Amino acid sequence: HVQLVESGGGSVEAGGSLRISCVASGFAYSSYCKAWFRQVPGKAREGVAAIDNGGSRIYADSVKGRFTISKDNDRNTLYLQMNSLKLEDAATYYCATGPGSGGYCSTIEEKYVRWGQGTQVTVS
Repeated sequence: HVQLVESGGGSVEAGGSLRISCVASGFAYSSYCKAWFRQVPGKAREGVAAIDNGGSRIYADSVKGRFTISKDNDRNTLYLQMNSLKLEDAATYYCATGPGSGGYCSTIEEKYVRWGQGTQVTVS
């Protein structure tokens, strides 16, 4: 059974930091691309960051310089370190994996096939 399970969400003050995690089953974790998305009620899901098996990363402009995506292959775990959090970063964060396209990992929602259930991040 393919699973992605996020954890680490919570409440934090603006300017603070939080690290969220996503543990994946072996099959899900083996996917070439891994990414974080976020969604606020009433708005479309937004790609935040993606990383490929080689460690190359891309970020949404809104989080560049503040967020870092990383992975621990020994633990089948994907991380998102979030620093200098802003009120507008509050959302439900989802991890996702997918095959990518042409060896490239994007933050386009349709390119990802496996999704976690989400973890809530509140910024006040």
